[in-house]
Amino acid sequence: MPSVCFYFQVHQPIRLKQYSVFQMGIDHQYFDEKVNGDIMRKVANKCYIPANKLMLDLIQMHEGRFKISYSITGTAIEQMVKYSPEALDTFVALSKTGCVEFLSETYYHSLASLYSPEEFKKQVTQHSDLMFQLFNQRPKVFRNTELIYSDEIGALIEGMGYQGMIAEGADDILGWRSPHFVYRRPSGNLGLLLKSYRLSDDVAFRFSSRAWNEWPLTAPKFASWVHRLSGNGQLVNLFMDYETFGEHQWESTGIFDFMKALPGEVMKNQEWNFVTPSEALNRYSPTAELSYPRLVSWADEDRSITAWRGNNMQTSALQQLFELQREVYLKNNPSTLDLWRKLQTSDHFYYMCTKWFADGDVHAYFNHYKSPYEAFINFMNVLNDFRESVLGERPSSASSLPPI
Repeated sequence: MPSVCFYFQVHQPIRLKQYSVFQMGIDHQYFDEKVNGDIMRKVANKCYIPANKLMLDLIQMHEGRFKISYSITGTAIEQMVKYSPEALDTFVALSKTGCVEFLSETYYHSLASLYSPEEFKKQVTQHSDLMFQLFNQRPKVFRNTELIYSDEIGALIEGMGYQGMIAEGADDILGWRSPHFVYRRPSGNLGLLLKSYRLSDDVAFRFSSRAWNEWPLTAPKFASWVHRLSGNGQLVNLFMDYETFGEHQWESTGIFDFMKALPGEVMKNQEWNFVTPSEALNRYSPTAELSYPRLVSWADEDRSITAWRGNNMQTSALQQLFELQREVYLKNNPSTLDLWRKLQTSDHFYYMCTKWFADGDVHAYFNHYKSPYEAFINFMNVLNDFRESVLGERPSSASSLPPI
């Protein structure tokens, strides 16, 4: 009996304010409280609250046969607590249904897995503790920032005791294989659930595009595409940003009506059901080992990490940030540690991306800076003040703008 596995990413960065060189040494409040509050309230009202109500209604309507999963970053939860506690209440209500699984990730949605196993493990543990505190769940399945995965990261996660991890079903990794099966890490037991990116992106990115030859996308049409896989797969893993509902795809596009109808259309074929990631791993045995010799993410056409580490500005900023780890740890100050970790959030480096063409349009849409160079300069002004004023170190000459 094949299954659909829904996973939604819930994340909001804590955005930096405009911070000039003239503020260094004077102003140590780096974040834009007004912008962060306005965005959280807007997204909560357009997406989180109505989408969670819909998901709760679907669970009740289908008497527990509809199941979903979320990964919610610590930075998103902190902002819900501060700016939209009613949104967090709706996630808590979902957690009590028994039909919703909460996954593990880095608390700060950071790129620590690329730089520091020690820091990475600390953030994963911090996030797991938060999930238990809020939702009474100790996560068994891991989702790394931006679905970044490689064999080395898989080994690290398996060593932490996780049952499975979700990853991008990149074509060059799969080759002739299908993303619609469970795999396992080479020489290990970590189960791998791979995103069915074509079907996922039909909803997340193409749903409202009138230039798409399949527009309009209806629930019966989409369910028919899922049903075609009967006998040719175990799972259809639909992984996407939760902001797809109401924010990226506005309510006026019909995205909520589509989602309301979809579970019933899928389950009209009695062979099909819905599972959470843990249930998928318990139900389906891995068909084979699958190696990820390169770093893969769910971003852009090439499914690489170049959206965050593709130019000299990004690599310089990241290197200098993680070089401060020892000094931050030695401070043994919770507020200093929290501040340094908030600077690790992947969005800060995404804003510095200089990729253009098809992918560049996506980057420009989500970037509130006028240019990637402005994003870099602003971040480095903050980092240099943090280094000098908070840690008491002089900034290095490497802090100047590098060539791209």
